[in-house]
Amino acid sequence: MKRRLFLHTSAFAGTWSLLSPLARAQGANDDLRIAVIGFAGRGQSHIDSATKTKGVRLVALCDVDSKVLGAAKDKLDKKGITVATYDDYRKVCEAKDIDAVVIATPNHTHALIAVTAAANGKHVYVEKPVSHNVWEGRILADAQAKYGKVIQHGFQRRSETSWKEAFAWVKEGHLGKLKLARGFCYKPRPSIGKVSGPKQPPAGVNYDLWCGPRETTPPHREKFHYDWHWQSPYGNGDLGNQGPHQLDVCRWALGDPKQLPPTVLSCGGRFAHDDDGDVANTQVVFLGYDPVPIVFEVRGLPKKGVDYKSGMDSYKGQSVGNLIEYEGGWLAGGHDGKCQIFDLEGKKLKDFQGGRSHFQTWVDSIRSGKQDYMRSADSGHLSSALAHIGNISWGLGAPASPGDVKAAFS
Repeated sequence: MKRRLFLHTSAFAGTWSLLSPLARAQGANDDLRIAVIGFAGRGQSHIDSATKTKGVRLVALCDVDSKVLGAAKDKLDKKGITVATYDDYRKVCEAKDIDAVVIATPNHTHALIAVTAAANGKHVYVEKPVSHNVWEGRILADAQAKYGKVIQHGFQRRSETSWKEAFAWVKEGHLGKLKLARGFCYKPRPSIGKVSGPKQPPAGVNYDLWCGPRETTPPHREKFHYDWHWQSPYGNGDLGNQGPHQLDVCRWALGDPKQLPPTVLSCGGRFAHDDDGDVANTQVVFLGYDPVPIVFEVRGLPKKGVDYKSGMDSYKGQSVGNLIEYEGGWLAGGHDGKCQIFDLEGKKLKDFQGGRSHFQTWVDSIRSGKQDYMRSADSGHLSSALAHIGNISWGLGAPASPGDVKAAFS
């Protein structure tokens, strides 16, 4: 099955305050009717959000795995929540009784489903990365301009107040000039194993729909769900899995440049494991924005002789998060959404706690017909593309020994 992203591109244009407001056949109590597509992982939290957010009604679930779909429906049935079920996202997109969709499928289908949904009049929340490659991201951004729907990415920091308040405080001049924007993903990533040959998809999985725009080659990994992250036809490694969150904060620190950097340098490799993964588990990416660059690091292995549970690195307290460096100190924040500010001696100056639901922001944008650029498809595309070009740079490189590297620098 060949690639089938079938919609034509359109010139990127429009202001996000001019998005068409919610126009639909209104549901009971004027509820926003939502479907969640894909929930073997992150989608479970979106199901929870849809059932707990005022003015929102979860009306449909869609997953290509009948076991996953059945288990989720049974759980909702016990709570007295009735939903329709689908295995084909196209039928969800065509349904007249659905206003908006949340997409949490594997990376290689994010853009395809999002564009199809927008073309069918649906508002979209699409998980990170919003695309599997740079081209798909551009198509998605163009689709928002063409169809006038709210398409929000899954970078939650853009809705939480902590980083917004921290950047505003720094902008007053308290720390001087920006020097470097850094992101970290120091997560333990054991081997995914190595199978002896192609495997059959799990029983109950519509594998043709799972592959979507990719070839329907048999899976070649032990764990079908999740470990696609470490195979490049479907995932983007930790640079494209965790990285877009931190790269988005880095772009924000730089003033949200609306172009990709002129230079990219990436080095690393898939070390220690002889397995079915083909993406880096150790990687450094330099994104050469002028005058302030972005540096992102992936460390998926523990220190020598230390186990995965207790042996992962951190830098100035951050293992999965950001460090934004200024002349007079730095901003730091991680998974919890908080942001702290320190001087050059490490003394804490400010502590911003954060708050506000990213899901609620999406719902509010749909109802008002207004969306900040920072949460738009174009912004999500650019932050995701930083991960993609980092992986492209790494893939273009040639293997080098430590001696080769030392010789090059000398």
